[in-house]
Amino acid sequence: MDIIKVKWARLAGKLKEKWPRLTTDDIAQLEGHREYLIGRLRERYGIAKEKAEMQVKEFERTLAQGAQRLGVVGY
Repeated sequence: MDIIKVKWARLAGKLKEKWPRLTTDDIAQLEGHREYLIGRLRERYGIAKEKAEMQVKEFERTLAQGAQRLGVVGY
């Protein structure tokens, strides 16, 4: 089993759940680039950069809290 693929699939699912207007291509091109995600959110949702940054920061915080609860190191 490829753990990275499994984790990426889960993360992609969470991204799609949080922002359903993101396309499969948007998510595939993210490759961990925060600024790309912010730009796509601005484009897809018509929101200001500051609002997109705030949403991404909250999403990251949620992921980190979930990882901490599971005891994942290095998050």
